[in-house]
Amino acid sequence: MTQPVPDPAWIKPLANAVRALSMDAVEAATSGHPGMPMGMADAAAVLWTRHMKFDPGDVSWPDRDRFVLSAGHGSMLLYSILHLVGVKALTMEELKNFRQLGSMTAGHPEFGRAPGIETTTGPLGQGLATAVGMAMGERMMNAHYGDELVDHYTYVIASDGDLQEGVSQEAISLAGHFRLNKLIVLWDDNSVQIDGDRDLSDTVDHRARFESAGWVTMEVDGHDVVAVDAALVKARKADRPVMIACKTIIGFGAPTKAGAASSHGAPLGAEEIAGARKALGWRYAPFEIPAAVYEGWRESATRGAAARAEWQARLDASDKANAFKAQISGQPPEAALKALKTHIQATRADTLTLTQEATRVSSGKAIAAFWRNYPGIIGGSADLTDSNNTRAPGQRVIAPGSFSGAYVHYGVREFGMAAAMNGMALHGGIRPYAGTFLVFSDYCRSAIRLSALMNQPVIYVFTHDSIGLGEDGPTHQPVEHLTALRVMPNVTVFRPADAVETAEAWKCALERTDGPTVLVLSRQKTSHVRQDDGRVNLSARGAYVIREAEGDAQITLIGTGSELKLAVAAQEQLKVKGIAARVVSAPSLETFLKQGVDYRDAVVDPRCPVVAVEAALRWGWDGLIGSEGGFVGMESFGVSAPASDLYTHFGITAEAVVTEALKRV
Repeated sequence: MTQPVPDPAWIKPLANAVRALSMDAVEAATSGHPGMPMGMADAAAVLWTRHMKFDPGDVSWPDRDRFVLSAGHGSMLLYSILHLVGVKALTMEELKNFRQLGSMTAGHPEFGRAPGIETTTGPLGQGLATAVGMAMGERMMNAHYGDELVDHYTYVIASDGDLQEGVSQEAISLAGHFRLNKLIVLWDDNSVQIDGDRDLSDTVDHRARFESAGWVTMEVDGHDVVAVDAALVKARKADRPVMIACKTIIGFGAPTKAGAASSHGAPLGAEEIAGARKALGWRYAPFEIPAAVYEGWRESATRGAAARAEWQARLDASDKANAFKAQISGQPPEAALKALKTHIQATRADTLTLTQEATRVSSGKAIAAFWRNYPGIIGGSADLTDSNNTRAPGQRVIAPGSFSGAYVHYGVREFGMAAAMNGMALHGGIRPYAGTFLVFSDYCRSAIRLSALMNQPVIYVFTHDSIGLGEDGPTHQPVEHLTALRVMPNVTVFRPADAVETAEAWKCALERTDGPTVLVLSRQKTSHVRQDDGRVNLSARGAYVIREAEGDAQITLIGTGSELKLAVAAQEQLKVKGIAARVVSAPSLETFLKQGVDYRDAVVDPRCPVVAVEAALRWGWDGLIGSEGGFVGMESFGVSAPASDLYTHFGITAEAVVTEALKRV
């Protein structure tokens, strides 16, 4: 049933409430961004009161519309709306405590801090790119469960800065390619940035840019609520993603700062706020909202609650209900874990006859073992599928109009890929993993950081992990990247040494549901070193004794990845010299350092000197080996040459490990 045209006299007070709360909260905090919420309040009021499918009584129900404030600096717009529609946790006291220690209303929206925040935003461009992943997730789930259970929109408010960040181009082109028609972006086209007018640095025709990527675009007066409503009605019927350029005045209503950069990123000041109240006809005191305004906002909440109840009834009656609930639970299916455990034991048996295998190849075999038993697992690569070994036999490719597959070709869009995976994970029901070369993890880094900050179980598969990739040279040979990833809070990094450890690392990654996992894999073949039966996941504790010393250990040798074999070889050379060495495999340093002291001391005896070997920088190792420990690794960038020559050239050899050990025994 078609809604009547919105009455501006009804919408305007609702929008002015957002303006008032935003300028009052920023003033109280003495910091923040009032201009954007004041400028986009009209468009946001139309969106939320007339189009958003959202129930404040159940902010996480799966078929709700998603709203992403990519312009996260304007966070008071989102906090104000969540309060006004009736999200109980967002009290007026929380708004008064904007940007204060312990409040839900952080400077930028943070996923998990307050109900109703769909993703952490603030790093510009990433909200838009994450929303693309959400829209992909919606289409993927819809392909399996149909419109009755999955049929919702993803709305985005984006700023000039969002569109200027490079990741926006990756996201826009990806969304256009996949024809994500349930994605609608409202661009706050206010022509003003912190430094001043936008044309100081940006004269791009952004509508043409979106159109060239396959989007539908429109332009409206962002303060004309009838025009905004009509554009949204049209956008919801489009067969492609839609960008609506909302021409707005930043700081709308402020008597001297409206339309000026001075309203962007600082409090307006008492005199300016008083003038804005007068100009807007807002006669209420700071943080005072009249009952009629609350009632207006909460009419939409009533509609949202009804929509949720209708959806729940459909779910209860569906023969797919159990499968749907299991998929959105976020827990890995037992069948997938069982398949992987069986694969681990079979791999151990295979290593008795197979002498060497690159861990990227081992990873591909692990994926092949479990993916069919994991509904919602979605693989991918940034144009390196065969190099990353991320696509298993039988994984159908997702394509425009066809979302029932299990693999995404992201193209050369590492940052956009990583951000989209965050969006898929946040959407629910999708467990994404994707690959590129380890050296290109730098392109993904900002999105990985948000994976960690939001506790999202995204799996990153980074291959070509060292100088061992050889001839491609220092532009492609990572040396500092392991350190850079290990130091990031809430990121678990595994660098497995052989096929068994690789499969174990995958099992750990699947079992982890509270943060991202990074699998760092080799291009070159590695020796199989595990000799146990594979029944116990030894990698799950981060490090373990893989070769015990004969007699009392005089030194401990620690290796990771392809260099573990050097530690094993060094043990044999030291044995000839009458020195008993213990060899420890450490696929995950940070996991090991989280173990209890008794286990850590049982593996790395604090009474023994230690030498570690890894084809990377030493940074990050001292927490395990101490400042007096020996380290054989890289101290510079690599060079272009065959891998076998490079290890000798840089002194990463068993003989070098022995030399370091002899200095300490």
